[in-house]
Amino acid sequence: MNELPVDKGTRVKLNFALKFPDGEVIDSTFEKEPASLEIGDENLPENFETYLMGMKAGDRDSFQVPPEKAFGQHNPNNVQTFKRHEFSPDMVLEPGVMISFADARQSELPGVVSRVEGDEVEVDFNHPLAGRTLTFEVEIIDVEPVGPAH
Repeated sequence: MNELPVDKGTRVKLNFALKFPDGEVIDSTFEKEPASLEIGDENLPENFETYLMGMKAGDRDSFQVPPEKAFGQHNPNNVQTFKRHEFSPDMVLEPGVMISFADARQSELPGVVSRVEGDEVEVDFNHPLAGRTLTFEVEIIDVEPVGPAH
């Protein structure tokens, strides 16, 4: 067993689960292949990486992550109203439907239809987990130094 703690410049092999406080699982690798990531590669949001710092192979822990450290608070400014005719006529528009928009930089921006009323379609661009406290469960399997790229 190596004793290297998780830090910048390490590659970490881990199992993780993201759950709602009531135990409902949002995402988990525990029943699948473990995840492998390099600290700082943005595979994991920086705030989640912070929880891993200092953990070593064999460590297992569970953290309560408040919204501001997870996916942010729900922001009412991220809810926009469109006219029905701005969407293609054959598009299904009902609450819960996810639509992909291109933002100003042409990167993909997912939005979820939150309300359809008459000619108005309300779309919520907040992260679906915004405003939620999450449970982040982690089991560190291995920590290696990241060598220079070959």
